[in-house]
This record gives sequence, C-alpha cells and structure tokens, in this order.
Amino acid sequence: MSRVPFIEARFLDPDETRIHIEHRLLNHQRKLREARLTCPKSDPDPEGADPKLLIGEQTTRAITRRAKRLLERREAASGLSHLKREDRERLGALREGVALVAITSEHRADELAASLHVEMPWMAPATEIVWQAMRRSVREGWPGLRLPPLLLDGPPGIGKSHWARRLGALLSAPVTVIEATGESASFGVVGSQRGWGGAHPGRPIETVLQTLVGNHPVIVVDEVEKAGTITSNRGTAYGLTEGLLPLLEPLSARRWSCPHYQVKFDMSWVIWVMTSNDCSRLPAPLLSRCPPLRLQALTLTDLIGFARRQGGARGLSETALATLVEALEGAPMRPHRLSLRTVIRLLDRAADLQNAPTRHYCAG
Repeated sequence: MSRVPFIEARFLDPDETRIHIEHRLLNHQRKLREARLTCPKSDPDPEGADPKLLIGEQTTRAITRRAKRLLERREAASGLSHLKREDRERLGALREGVALVAITSEHRADELAASLHVEMPWMAPATEIVWQAMRRSVREGWPGLRLPPLLLDGPPGIGKSHWARRLGALLSAPVTVIEATGESASFGVVGSQRGWGGAHPGRPIETVLQTLVGNHPVIVVDEVEKAGTITSNRGTAYGLTEGLLPLLEPLSARRWSCPHYQVKFDMSWVIWVMTSNDCSRLPAPLLSRCPPLRLQALTLTDLIGFARRQGGARGLSETALATLVEALEGAPMRPHRLSLRTVIRLLDRAADLQNAPTRHYCAG
C-alpha cells in the first residue's frame, strides 16, 4: 500500500533529549578550543585532557541554557508543543504518514461494482458513481482510492445505510455509523475542543489513528437532515452540517484543522456516505458540495429478489425461501410499507429456524 503524509507536524527524534544536545555542544566547544590552541585533538572526555581544554562552570551553565532553548524552539516548530505528552505520543504513530488502499486494476473495480449492483440493483445511481471513481483512481495513477462524498436521498427503509456497509465490506474497510439525530452527532464527526465536557477527537480521526490507513474509514452519517445544534455552557452553538462542510470540500479537507488536537490533518481520503429522507431540509452549502442522489422506493420485485439472493448466500433451503417469498407476497401491509429492514428480519428469522437444534421428546 502507498503511504502519504497525514498530519502537518514535525516529529522530534525521541532520543533527542536536552542531555544529548548538551553533549554535542560541549564537544563542539572543545573542538573550537583545540583549534584556537593549535593543539592535537584531545579525548572528548575531559578526564585526562589538557587543562586548557576543560570547560568551566560558567560555560557549562551557558551550554545548558542554550540546549534548553534549542529544544524548546524545536518543540514549538513541531506544531505539537501545545499538546500533552500522551497526545503527542499518540500522534507519533503518524510520523511515517498513513497507508492508502488502492484498487489494483480497472477489472477489479468492475468486479467490486458488479458485486454491489447484483446485491442491490435499485441503488444503481450510487454504485455507478463509486464504480467510475474506482476506475478513475486506477486510470490516473492515484496513490490510493478516493471517492467523492455521497448523499443518498430517498424514502426510509430502502437500504441506504445497508448499501454503505456493503461498500465498506467490499473494500475491506471499517465502517463507522453516526446517527445524526444523536445529541452529540456533530462532536462525533469533528470532535470537540478542550474545555467542552468530555472533550475528544472525532471518530474519523480516531479510526485513522487505529488503522493508520487514510482512506479506510467509511463514515456513514445517517439521516443527516435531522441533525440538531449543540450549545456549549458559554452559549456557543455548533451544528453538524456546518462542521461537515470543510471535510467535504477537497481543498479544505486536505488541511483540515482538528478542533480537539488543534493540528491540521489530510482528511481528503476519507470516504463519506450521508443519508437523508428529505434533502430539501439541508442547507444549500452542503448540497452544493454533495449533490443528492435521488433514490426511488423499493418495489415488491426488488424485495423478493433481495430475499432470494441473500437467502441463497445464507444457505437457506428452497422450502424456506419459498415460504419467505410467500410471506412477502401475502403481507397484509401495503407494498410501500415493506422495507429492506423487514426482509432482513425475515431472513434472520428463517435462518434461526432452519439452524435450530432438533428437539427429541421421550414418550412418557
């Protein structure tokens, strides 16, 4: 896998302590004295050296102060001096950058897209964008796979979140689902500044730190149009959509400033999938960065096809599949109320019944 820089920071050599800097400065001072005295180079150890080369106490104190200032300036130039030691150590994992997962060939892109389309053909508009992006990443020689942020808009129960999870599974990527209706959804995405109660980094950063892969996290923001606004004790309001804007814009995402660490990260490789039931409630800036993909309601044919494919993959018998299809066709509920969640629950129930241990009863 290719590696790219992920954090705008300079990491100091962990062995570069004040003592090591002092030692180098002392040796340099002795060499200067040797040159002035035109004497042969002496052992850097002062014991047994020419008395004229010994470093006095005043010079030693000056060297100590100089070493301290040098170390402080290096830490300030690193961009991490404002952080606690444990935070600096944790971010040290990013010293060598992060890996990027790449699509090996356009043929492999075709295979992945075909698998996704066969499983959920009604999600063709979203699968088409992913397919073209995968092929483009190969054709243009990108160091890794980069997908544009997706906004899946459509009625509830058509499998928008399920499609995103399947995408992550096909890419062998961890999937993080953030419910926009949650009280702390905005903090879950971008993190919170120190000073807020329970301050923490956002889950995208957390995922990258755990995997050290820049484009592996698939972040699913579910029902993004229902996100509320959080107000701090100081009266500062913070909304999810406002926090998402710089992460969805490629240029700003490359140098995104984390509110928690107050360090810039390259978040442009993260895969974003947002879902909504009514995108008209979303602000125009978000829609301009991420045009919605309009998806239609599922038909009974779609649901039966999904049930047959998934049932076959789970090893359900023909009898179990026929019973499941019959239940869908004869459901008393109106067709538009049937959802992918209903089918998945029926599949789970059928699998449990088929795999349940046989009970044996003894005649009394």
